[in-house]
Amino acid sequence: MAQEASQDRMNVAAKCVIYAGGIIGALWVYGLLQEKIMQHPYDGVTFKESEFLVFCNRFFGLWFGLGMALLYKEDWTLKAPLWKYVVVSISNVLATTCQYEALKYVSFPVQMLGKSFKMMPVMLWGIAIGGKRYGMKEWLIALFVTMGVTMFLLTGPIASPSGESTDTTHNSMKGLLLLVLFLALDGITSPMQQLLFERYRTSKYNQIFWVNLVSACVSVGMMTCRGSLFSAFAFCGEHPELLANALELSAAQVTSQFFIYSQVKEFGALVFAATMNVRQLFSIMTSYITYHHSITALQVLSLCFVFGALFYKSISGLMSVGDPQSAVGERTPLLDDAKVPKNVEDPPESRGEKSMA
Repeated sequence: MAQEASQDRMNVAAKCVIYAGGIIGALWVYGLLQEKIMQHPYDGVTFKESEFLVFCNRFFGLWFGLGMALLYKEDWTLKAPLWKYVVVSISNVLATTCQYEALKYVSFPVQMLGKSFKMMPVMLWGIAIGGKRYGMKEWLIALFVTMGVTMFLLTGPIASPSGESTDTTHNSMKGLLLLVLFLALDGITSPMQQLLFERYRTSKYNQIFWVNLVSACVSVGMMTCRGSLFSAFAFCGEHPELLANALELSAAQVTSQFFIYSQVKEFGALVFAATMNVRQLFSIMTSYITYHHSITALQVLSLCFVFGALFYKSISGLMSVGDPQSAVGERTPLLDDAKVPKNVEDPPESRGEKSMA
């Protein structure tokens, strides 16, 4: 019996490692491809149509949601008023577009860390929209992370080399403004999706399917209004590598969703949050190595500050499992990628213990 119990524990541990490796690996590829597509030219020409990437992601995501709904025998038919999905999708598409656009002006590590500012807005929106409550520890962690990110932004280079201007200050300010817009829009999207889960009892795969379906239509509509729909496909025809990279980007995102849902379902949100913290640190480090970004000693110190707070949150949460007091506050991840996907984007966001990049 003891040997069987030991073997079971080994199997569980191995499964957890496989899920974590799948999440980190898929999102690592996703991050590197984001940076390559938005910052590095194809045959001397830089791709500019961010909405096209959003469309590709949502197109892959809707088939993922439909396939998983059918696999698990969930009802995939429309459960909530369509206009509510349109509102969620508009905010989601605009948020993701701002996220991609920001990479034209600031480096990927800045974009990744910038999402940490989402902790405060999400908590505030959660209080305003969902009536949530947070303990002192949650507020202190959010404050420490925000201070660390601010220190990173102020103590070293953050501009992307592909900016529209040679003025790095101009590029940095424009990129940071886009990140602020991303945080504001995405901070609204998650609570709205939470309300759909609670009010209409939609399953997670049902919501993934409908949010991505409507979002794909919204992104096509945006490209049509801007007159960029045909130019985006024309660019793909002239530069097949871009199309291949866009498809790889979407495939990496959907792959991450499978591992994310599997890990959250079997091991919970706390293990997932810890995994995402490792993923963020790994992605930032590899971005610096791969694309040779400059970094100062103070920026390294600020990274230690940010991830020290995040890892403390994960470790303290894991150690409090089983403690009745651990139920107080929100134990789901607070960062962008640290949530269960809401629409298969960067990772997915889950605020209803749920999420969908």
